[in-house]
Amino acid sequence: MAYLEPAEYPNYGLPTGTTADWITAATALINSYCRRPDLNVIQYTERLRLTAGSQTVRLSYLPLAAQGTATTPLVSIEGRYAKPRRGEVADGPMFEIVWAFSLPGQWTAINPASVDCDPNTGELTLPWNVLGLPYNEVAVTYTAGLATIGDDVKSACAQIVRNAQSTPALNASRTKIDTMQMQYFSSSLVDETVQAWLRPYVANRLG
Repeated sequence: MAYLEPAEYPNYGLPTGTTADWITAATALINSYCRRPDLNVIQYTERLRLTAGSQTVRLSYLPLAAQGTATTPLVSIEGRYAKPRRGEVADGPMFEIVWAFSLPGQWTAINPASVDCDPNTGELTLPWNVLGLPYNEVAVTYTAGLATIGDDVKSACAQIVRNAQSTPALNASRTKIDTMQMQYFSSSLVDETVQAWLRPYVANRLG
């Protein structure tokens, strides 16, 4: 969905005659820069490894937001004590029991209500499992995005269009603006001002 409606063009410094393909291309460029499919509230699933000795993970897409009638952005969480990476093998009777009964690798459902969640930073603090051991891998399904597209994103969209229209290679007479061509000029179209507006929505990691 485009981040600017025709009725909003004058409010953000765009001529009323701006065609929809400019806005569509700018919207696609914003999504690409933020490394996410959309800035609206949608569902994501991530598998994350925990740092040894830590019970916290940080989700990639912010801000976390509940969708529809849900009261929490966390849809489902599973954790497991996966095979430790090099340097993470721990000693002790509890770990010997875990290995003896082949518990490593088994996914266990975690009650989302038992997870401390910060919607602004995306940090989750997980409970210990039934054996009192920390999980070292989790799979989290959650919802994140903007329930209402704000002025920062709309201003960024309009600025990208203005930057594109002032770029000679893009300002030639044509019937449709090609999104791939906009992507080619992204380094100049997504200027420092646009980057500042979009910084809160850029995914924390690639993937």
